[in-house]
Amino acid sequence: MNFKIVFRVLGLLLLIEGVAMLLALLVAILYQEYDQSAFLIASGINILLGGSILYFTRKARRDIGRHEGYLIVSSVWIVFSLFGSLPYVISGAIPSFTNAFFETISGFTTTGSSILADIESLPHGILFWRSMTQWLGGMGIIVLSLAILPVFGIGGMQLFMAEVPGPTPDRISPRIRQTAKTLWGIYLIFTVAETLLLWVAGMSLYDSVCHSFTTMATGGFSTKQASVAYWSSPAVQYIITIFMFLAGTNFTLSYMAMKGNFRHVFADEEFKYYGLFVIGFTLFIFAGLLISSNIGVEKAFRDSLFQVVSIITTTGFATADYLLWPPILVVIIFLLFFFGGSAGSTGGGIKIMRIVLLLKNSYYELRRMVHPHAIIPVKFNKRSIDPKIITNVLAFFMFYFVIFGFSTVIFSIIEPDMESAMGAVATSLGNIGPGLGNVGPAENFLHIKPLGKWFLSFLMLLGRLELFTVLVLFSPSFWKE
Repeated sequence: MNFKIVFRVLGLLLLIEGVAMLLALLVAILYQEYDQSAFLIASGINILLGGSILYFTRKARRDIGRHEGYLIVSSVWIVFSLFGSLPYVISGAIPSFTNAFFETISGFTTTGSSILADIESLPHGILFWRSMTQWLGGMGIIVLSLAILPVFGIGGMQLFMAEVPGPTPDRISPRIRQTAKTLWGIYLIFTVAETLLLWVAGMSLYDSVCHSFTTMATGGFSTKQASVAYWSSPAVQYIITIFMFLAGTNFTLSYMAMKGNFRHVFADEEFKYYGLFVIGFTLFIFAGLLISSNIGVEKAFRDSLFQVVSIITTTGFATADYLLWPPILVVIIFLLFFFGGSAGSTGGGIKIMRIVLLLKNSYYELRRMVHPHAIIPVKFNKRSIDPKIITNVLAFFMFYFVIFGFSTVIFSIIEPDMESAMGAVATSLGNIGPGLGNVGPAENFLHIKPLGKWFLSFLMLLGRLELFTVLVLFSPSFWKE
């Protein structure tokens, strides 16, 4: 294990975090609020520590192998969250370190679960930093670093393979650095476009920027306690819905669309299923709301569409408290906790591609039983899928639901409410935000015991890195090789 290169990359990323804090400092200066010194101190600590690490590891071997890649990717989220919580603690906005760490790792993993009970009382700089943690974590701190690592003579393929979500991450360019730049370019274009549209629709420029950060990251942090429900404007809610959908789409398809290759986009099988799932669940909930309430056709449709897209993309914004809906609709929402966006998107969860591959493999397995001598490969986008990928998908599902069940039992001991325990574990593992029971969309996680918050923080990390990247570190053979 080349530990020096691990520390060198972490040092570089701490520098990036320190510079990002300076942007929040500018916001604090603009609004002349009490968090200015907190960002100055926190940024100084990050830049000084990151610079020192880079200096003392300047002679490190520059190659990053698979082992180093897994260790860096798993460590960076913890390191970023530890140092990213400094502005909260130093400013006194969140004086408890446990709460500050929970809020920060929820940001960087784009989960969106919050301990804040009065968001509007916090200074603008703190809320800007809170939104930025999700924006940085959305596309991936590692993917950002890939555009910079070659300057330091460090290769990045193992980092890309370990961090980019989905079973088959697509590379837009054969050069990994160019891929990282292209992904971040698309991410930035969407963020700016949403900011301008929200601003025109009636949001303040500040709120527009913060919500664009957290929409494109599929994170769900809001500058308002009532989340997006604070804005009753249909235009605002539909704009956010559209960009949540885009953020949950494979960014390779977004790149193709920008080049005018729409035929490739609409021919993509995962995109088709993604759209069908959104339409199907929206219509089901829409019908349920029309039957059970008198909120009006347009409002019922808007609430249905918004909540379905928000949950299936793991964004977690809310315009309605779905726990007040009929029980069957709450069950549907809970089912969506286990979907997730497309592979290669900023969404968390299991991912649409894995669900489709699982359904196809199950169907073909029935056909194989009827025709035992026939060779019936699983196909995706008209191409046969390597059996190793099918095995990986089956293993992922097994691990995911075993971890969900086991974690629910553990968490129910810490917080003895099974409905809330299931919701908290599912939303943390899927990086969604709101859950069920006393952690639903109208509640927060402040009342959770400290031990429970640390446990959920681990689940957020596990879900963000799609299980295997973290679990492999617990294998003795990983450290022996």
